[in-house]
Amino acid sequence: MMRLLDYEVGLDRPLFLIAGPCVIEGEGLVQESAGVLKALTDALGIPFIYKASFDKANRSSLNSFRGPGMEAGLRILADVRDRIGVRVLTDVHQDTPLDEVAAVVDVLQTPAFLCRQTDFIRAVADQGRPVNIKKGQFLAPWDMRLVVEKARSTGNGAIMVCERGVSFGYNNLLADMRALALLRATGCPVVFDATHSVQLPGGRGDSSGGQREMVPVLARAAVAAGISGLFMETHPRPDEALSDGPNSWPLGRMRELLETLIELDRVVKARGFPEDEP
Repeated sequence: MMRLLDYEVGLDRPLFLIAGPCVIEGEGLVQESAGVLKALTDALGIPFIYKASFDKANRSSLNSFRGPGMEAGLRILADVRDRIGVRVLTDVHQDTPLDEVAAVVDVLQTPAFLCRQTDFIRAVADQGRPVNIKKGQFLAPWDMRLVVEKARSTGNGAIMVCERGVSFGYNNLLADMRALALLRATGCPVVFDATHSVQLPGGRGDSSGGQREMVPVLARAAVAAGISGLFMETHPRPDEALSDGPNSWPLGRMRELLETLIELDRVVKARGFPEDEP
């Protein structure tokens, strides 16, 4: 169990949600999506953190939309945090002024491609904010133990590990449900990224594709396997999204999916996890 902002998270606590659009496309989208998600999670009693990135530095193409940049992005995130009343999470990168971002957002997230960068991981954790560390597509789940050690060496105990699939041939990812149990050995709350796990990296040549229809399949499987939190990118109009549209779940369909996931989470956590017993 770990204290995450206003609530405790873990396998003996209800599922929490990190959700929002991949990238900040504008103030209107952020306010719209945050407002819908806040009302929905309040109604369902789900601990919620709003997610949107001010810069996607790892886009496939030089010409892909990356976001509004840090200054404008942080202003939009600060505004939605105050006006809608949500906690906010955003991605940071190696050249990000971490102290400026940490002064605005509640949770920092490290990209999967950078999980092995020792100085970066330690610098992010050293900001004193909770950190969601995305597991690299090239790592085995047990390799995350060393990544967590780097983060915790700063004295920050609020570290989460996030599974987002592992590379499986060209332009394909595999979400191995066994990894979710194996990641518990890090001692961190385990988060499952249900939308990036259905991504087809570089599948469209100059951008990534995705199998959006498989998001509920993997989300249900992950919750049944036992996780602390769920990460999902969502957009009111995924086909018009400027980033990760093919693997984003429609905002208008979030309620029906979350209702199912809440029921599954309640059942599996009430019965315990025999695979963790000595």
